[in-house]
Amino acid sequence: MKPGWPETRWQWVRFAGNFINLSTPVGLAVAGIGRATIRRGPRGLFLAEGYRFTFPIAGGFTIGNVITTGTTWDSMLARNPYLIKHEEVHTWQYLYCLGLPYYIPYLIFMGWSVLRTGDRAARNFFERQAGLASGGYIDYPVRPIGEAIRATLVRLKLTRS
Repeated sequence: MKPGWPETRWQWVRFAGNFINLSTPVGLAVAGIGRATIRRGPRGLFLAEGYRFTFPIAGGFTIGNVITTGTTWDSMLARNPYLIKHEEVHTWQYLYCLGLPYYIPYLIFMGWSVLRTGDRAARNFFERQAGLASGGYIDYPVRPIGEAIRATLVRLKLTRS
């Protein structure tokens, strides 16, 4: 993972676009507030490691062009060598969602995924587009909608099992 500037025109578009839509500056601020060490990554990305908060619950997460982990990138990539590629797809998603509005459909798709599979990623469009396996996710099967609603109500303790 050699640090560097964007290598293609489209990577430059992403680099500039995610600064203009403010998602990368927010990502840098979140990493900084979490006292992560930030360094340049490949293809115009920023890699932050040593993030000290427990939210979000993820091995790594992306905001704009900033990919953050609570551990080190060496240890993350030793466990999952494709994780940077997975997270890099999320950087493009921030671009086409015009920045932070990304969270609205992401949360909707996450809710849909939980409803249909019991898992936040298995049927989340954004995670599927980024590659479930490369993100370390399991592709759980879809359950019938009635069963999914009952399981969700039980989980929320709105009904008895």
